[in-house]
Amino acid sequence: MAAGAGGAALGRAALATPLVLLYYGFSIGITFYNKWLMKSFPFPLLVTLLHLLLIFALAALARALARCRSGRPRAALSWADCLRRAAPAALSTSLDIGLSNWSFLYVTVSLYTMTKSSAILFIMLFSLLFKLEEMRVTLLLVVLLIAGGLFMFTYKSTQFNTQGFMLVLCASFLGGIRWTLTQILMQKAELGLQNPIDIMFHLQPLMFLGLLPLFLVFEGLHSSISEKLFRFHEAGMLFSLVGKLFLGGILAFGLGFSEFLLVSRTSSLTLSIAGIFKEICILFLATHLLGDRLSLLNWLGFAVCLLGISLHVVLKAMNSKGDKVLEPHKEASSDPDLELLLHHPEQGEEEVVETPQQH
Repeated sequence: MAAGAGGAALGRAALATPLVLLYYGFSIGITFYNKWLMKSFPFPLLVTLLHLLLIFALAALARALARCRSGRPRAALSWADCLRRAAPAALSTSLDIGLSNWSFLYVTVSLYTMTKSSAILFIMLFSLLFKLEEMRVTLLLVVLLIAGGLFMFTYKSTQFNTQGFMLVLCASFLGGIRWTLTQILMQKAELGLQNPIDIMFHLQPLMFLGLLPLFLVFEGLHSSISEKLFRFHEAGMLFSLVGKLFLGGILAFGLGFSEFLLVSRTSSLTLSIAGIFKEICILFLATHLLGDRLSLLNWLGFAVCLLGISLHVVLKAMNSKGDKVLEPHKEASSDPDLELLLHHPEQGEEEVVETPQQH
C-alpha cells in the first residue's frame, strides 16, 4: 500500500515538474518582456488590448481544433449569460492586467513583484466576504506577515515610485477580486467553463470591452498621433513593433493557459508553491540582469512576506487533506478537451481539480 502511494506521489511529481517549468517560462518571460517593451512603446493599455484580441483568436483556434479532433461540441454561453455570470470576473481581470502593465512605466521589476505578492491579502479578504474561507487566528498572522513584509520592502526603498506603487497595489486589489470570482465561475458545473481554453475564450471579449474606455481616456489620442504607431515613417519599424506585440500576445496566452493547466492537472497548492519560488527567481534576475538596487531592509521585508505566503500555503495544504479524504478524486485526464495540447498521464496519477488562489 505504501509502495503504491509512493508511486502515485512520484507520478504526480513527474507530471507537475514540466508544467511548473512551463508556467515559470511564461510568467517570468512576460514580466521581463513587459518591462522591456514599455521602454520603447509606452502604451500599456493598448498593448493589453491587443494581447486580449490575440488570446481570443488563439483560444478560438484551439477550440476549433479540439472540436474537430474530438467531435464534441464546446461550451458556449450566450451574451446574456456572459454578461450576467462572467462580466465581473472579466472586468476585474482586465483591469488587473492593464494596471499591472501600466505600472511598468514607473516601477522596477523588483518593486512590481513584491507589491504584486500582496494580492494574496486581497484574495483572502474576498474569500472571507464570499465565505470561501473562515476567519482564523492563523489567517490574521498571515495577513500581518505579508503586510509587514511589504512595508519593510517599500520603506525608504532606493527605487520607489509612488504612482507606480499605487498602480500595482490597485492591480493586486483587483487580482483578489479576479481570482475569487474566477474560482466561483469555474466551480459552476452548469456553465461548463472548467477547461482553460473555454474560459479564456469567453472572458477575452468582455475583458476587451471593460478595458477599452480606460484606454480611450488615457491613451487614445496620444497613441493615434504617435510616430511609433499610426504616424510611422518606416515600414520596418512598424513590422518590428507588430512582431514584438505578437510575441507578447503569445506569452500572455501561454501564461493564462499554463496557470489553468497546472491547476487542473495538479492542484492550486502546486501553483501557490510554484509562485513563491517564481518570485524569488524574478527578484534575483532583476537584481543581476536589470540592476535593481535592494537594501538589507528590502531583502528582509521580502523574506518576511514570503514567510507569510508560505504559512498560508502550509495552512491550505493542511486544511485540504481532510477534504480530499472525504471527497472522491475527480479524473482530470478523463476529459479529452486538453488532449490536443497535453498528453494524458497514466491512470492513477490524477489529482483533485481546484482553482488558483494567487497569480
